Amino acid sequence: MNNTSNISVQPIAFVKNKYKEIKGRIPKDAISEIVIVADIPKESLTGIEEFSHLEIIFYFHKATNTIKGKAHPRNNKDIPKVGIFAHRNPNRPNHIGLTSVKLLKKEGRKLLVLGLDALDGTPVLDIKPVVKRFLPEESIKQPNWINK
Repeated sequence: MNNTSNISVQPIAFVKNKYKEIKGRIPKDAISEIVIVADIPKESLTGIEEFSHLEIIFYFHKATNTIKGKAHPRNNKDIPKVGIFAHRNPNRPNHIGLTSVKLLKKEGRKLLVLGLDALDGTPVLDIKPVVKRFLPEESIKQPNWINK
């Protein structure tokens, strides 16, 4: 049986963009570069340009708190408190984020993407292509407060 009490991961890339500090949400039209680290061969990106969208898994390196219970989504007191796993707050137990982005371009060790809600310098833990057959086929249900 695996002992997973001490999981260790290393960044495979870092985010470069103009968003340096946490100040609300990063706009959906934000453009970012994802730069693969030197010890990951650039061949690891071979074929990625055949996909229109990617899932970026990253570490909220500037998160300052850890919420294990309930909180107001987006710290908005007009929205009822819900469990941390019912919203996308960066102050999660493991500070891990996930965003689906549009791939605009691949250049050597860099990916230019649209819609990444991560700050400049954010460590990227993994990159996966968005594959239709892994997406839900039925319509997505979500609470009304998500659009506030």
